[in-house]
Amino acid sequence: MDLYLRIAPELYLKQLLVAGMDRVYEINRSFRNEGVSTRHNPEFTMLEVYQAYSDCEGMMNLSENLILSLVEGLHGKPIINYQGKEIDFTPPWKRVSFAQLVKEKFDILPSDDESVMLEKLKLKGFAKEVNRLSRTQIAKIIEEVLEEGMSLNPTFVTDYFTSLCPLAKSRADNNFISERFELYVAGLEIGNAYSELNDPLEQRRRFEEEIKELAPEEKKGVDEDYCLALEHGMPPAGGLGIGIDRLVMLLTDQPSIREVILFPLLRPEQK
Repeated sequence: MDLYLRIAPELYLKQLLVAGMDRVYEINRSFRNEGVSTRHNPEFTMLEVYQAYSDCEGMMNLSENLILSLVEGLHGKPIINYQGKEIDFTPPWKRVSFAQLVKEKFDILPSDDESVMLEKLKLKGFAKEVNRLSRTQIAKIIEEVLEEGMSLNPTFVTDYFTSLCPLAKSRADNNFISERFELYVAGLEIGNAYSELNDPLEQRRRFEEEIKELAPEEKKGVDEDYCLALEHGMPPAGGLGIGIDRLVMLLTDQPSIREVILFPLLRPEQK
C-alpha cells in the first residue's frame, strides 16, 4: 500500500460536517514538496476551521476577529512593527479583487482557459520558454507577481477564478468567479478561505479535470471517500486555513520562517 504525507486535513474535516458536526477545527502539521525560502518550509503548521451554514463572508469575519484578538493580546493595541514598518490591524480590513488585479496586470479574464492564460503571461514576459502549464502553476506565477504589490496592512484578495479553485463554490451571479479569499499581510499569504463546494457531481467533475493536468507520477485518482461523503449530503459551509508559522513570524518580528520553526529544513553543511 502506498502511503502519503498529507498536504492538508481539509477533506477529512469536511467529512465530519457530513457526519453531523457543525463546527470543526484542527491545528495540524502539513507537508508540501515545494521550495524552501524565507516564507516556505516543506513541513509547516496550519489551523483549519470548517463551519456548517457559514460561507466566505463568515470566514472573513472569523479571521479578522481571531487575528485582531491575537495582535491586541500580545501587543496591547491593533498596531505592530514588522521589520521596521508599521502594520495596522484595525478593522475593517481592505478588500481587493483578484479578477480585477489580474485583468489590469496580465489582461487575463476569468473565462480564459489555461492555454490562453499562458499566452497572455508570455506577452507580459513570463514563462517564455514553456509550452504548457497546469492551472496550479499558472496561479503560482500570478500570485507571486501580485504579492510584490500587496499592501502592508491586512488585505483580503477576493474574486478568484473558479478554474483555480477546485474545492470552492462558484458565485451565484458568475460561474467563472469563486466565493474565495486569500488574506495577505506585509506581502505574506496568511490565510485562505472559501464557501465550500458541496455539489458531489460538480466536485467529481473538477477532480477529474484536475487529474488530467497532473504528471503521470502525481496521478492518484479521485478521492472516492470524499466524493461518497458529499453524496450523503454536506451542508453549506465556510472553511478557513491560517498559516501558523507565518503568523508567528509577523507577531514576533522575524524575517524568516526558519526563525519560528524548531527544526527547519536546511542545506547540508559544506565540508
